[in-house]
Amino acid sequence: MSKDVSTLIVIGLVVLLLGLMVAGWYARKRRQSHIGVPLQPPADLPSEHPSFSGKYVSTTLGCDQLNRVAVHSLGFRGNCTIEVHPAGVAVFRAGERDIWIPRDDVRGIARATWTIDRVVEKNGLQMIEWTLDGTAVDSYFRMDDPEACEKVLAGVVGNERESQ
Repeated sequence: MSKDVSTLIVIGLVVLLLGLMVAGWYARKRRQSHIGVPLQPPADLPSEHPSFSGKYVSTTLGCDQLNRVAVHSLGFRGNCTIEVHPAGVAVFRAGERDIWIPRDDVRGIARATWTIDRVVEKNGLQMIEWTLDGTAVDSYFRMDDPEACEKVLAGVVGNERESQ
């Protein structure tokens, strides 16, 4: 077999695999189309509440750390800032839709060591368990100061779980 034929076969396989990956992502989005759109943070949030910077890692279906939520831009990682308010938690994500998690929708907070495509040191991820339009989801964050963030979240949310 000539070098040109081998190169074309490899390029064809790479294109096929990329096409299958894209098709899989869109199939996941269709399966998750029932999940509601996250609320936007209220415009009148006071600015004097605690704010924490870090990375938004992912949102997964509740208690299923390997099932990423792909709809409503929840499947993309990026920098974020979390603001903790008595009425809920605001997540401001760089380049993506901001998220408002009302206090009544928070099911718990915990620490995690891993989630879809991310493994860190023991309890290195901050997890907020919440309900998004009737669907249980878990959002994972890699905060710059996880202990302070967890302490403030626990004080506002008041239903912290034991670490995983």
